[in-house]
Amino acid sequence: MKKSKLLVLMLALLMILITACGQSASNTSSTPNEGNGTAPSPSAGSDSGSGSPLEEAYAGKYKGTTVKLFAKEIGEESVKFMDALQSFQEKTGITIEYEGNQSFESALSVRVDGGNAPDIAKISQPGLLANFAKAGKVVDVSTFLDLDKLKSNYNQSWLDMATMDNGSGGTMMAGVWHQALAKSLVWYNTKEFEAAGYEIPETYDELLALSDQMVEDGVAPWAIGIQSESSTGWVTTDWIEDYMLRTTSLENYDKWTRGELPFSSPEVKNAVQKMLDLWNKPNYVEGGVKSIVSTTLADATIPMFEDPPTSMMYKLASLAVNYFPSDVNEDDYDFFYFPPIDEKYGKPVLVGGEIMAMFNDRPEVRAVMEYFTLGESLKGWIEQGGVVAPHKDASLDWYANKVDRGVAEIIQNADSLRFDGSDLMPGEVGAGTFWKAMTDVVSGSVDLDQALKEIDESWPKSQ
Repeated sequence: MKKSKLLVLMLALLMILITACGQSASNTSSTPNEGNGTAPSPSAGSDSGSGSPLEEAYAGKYKGTTVKLFAKEIGEESVKFMDALQSFQEKTGITIEYEGNQSFESALSVRVDGGNAPDIAKISQPGLLANFAKAGKVVDVSTFLDLDKLKSNYNQSWLDMATMDNGSGGTMMAGVWHQALAKSLVWYNTKEFEAAGYEIPETYDELLALSDQMVEDGVAPWAIGIQSESSTGWVTTDWIEDYMLRTTSLENYDKWTRGELPFSSPEVKNAVQKMLDLWNKPNYVEGGVKSIVSTTLADATIPMFEDPPTSMMYKLASLAVNYFPSDVNEDDYDFFYFPPIDEKYGKPVLVGGEIMAMFNDRPEVRAVMEYFTLGESLKGWIEQGGVVAPHKDASLDWYANKVDRGVAEIIQNADSLRFDGSDLMPGEVGAGTFWKAMTDVVSGSVDLDQALKEIDESWPKSQ
């Protein structure tokens, strides 16, 4: 009898212990995010039972910490940027200490080489970041960010362009893309275009047919100028890069920018030739092809907005509006996507942009980097105008003007994207012989084969 009572007592104590343990486990579950609605799901690679860096930041775990951010924006642009980050700082208690510098690239290199790197830098030159990555100076963000989440919120091309040589025979994700601009754009005079009954071309053949129709109507289809003082010729590189993306594979494009596919290769020569074929076609360019080298980017746009216009289309990146006459307003112009040539290469878009790179690995820095993978991190700036997000979750409804909204839509609808090729090449090529040789070809002072040979010979032998 005594043994039975003892057994019952032991079972009762065991049940009490089990209940207490269960309550304890319940009380240590993750804290809901304060003021942020639904909490994001934990990141891949997180410790069992803990949240992602951003989750933990919203739970107040890093309150009172500071993250130093270095970028090139100063003045109004830096104010817009920090306004967009204010909500995050208030919700997490993390202070983002911002510093802008117009000599950003050189200043960043000095700091990194001197062991005084910022926590995060916003870099517009992927080639510069690639050098840091190869030297082991930046953190591989794939070690703490959820790759599935990244794939769901970015076109795969953005992830490809963030993947760089780690200097040890492998690759790393050297950062996350945070801002974007499109270069595959063709601008036109809205009123005159519509009055003539022209339709937006969906294919390259339709673009050529439209150009022929404009010639028949007595107006030059294209306004082109590449004169830009010491930078003369950079416009040609954007055209050629767009043709490369439409006539060969992404693999070949990447090899070309790395110096593994020569300029004299059939693929590159074909892309350049297609540009020259369009530019040299009789009556296609206002002032004729010989005028292209001596016409500035701004002067080239003037005939488009004359009454009547003597040219109709102008191919340039989203910064084109900066070259339009001062009396032209937003209602006077619009743009369309430079159409595809070969359907097997889809609808590629040539882009520029800004990538966030992480130099110091602390939990609060990880949280800020994870936040930069969300469109929300740019929403405040987008609503003020002047910036485009690469993120899929950045709603088109956020955009304050038709240019930003239109560019964002083109980028979101792209089958693939690649960064400006000349910016990825060594400086003596991408901003040197490439510019000069193409200018010489357009002016007629050298033939195409000779120009391509000169560029190939200028490529650094160590590359």
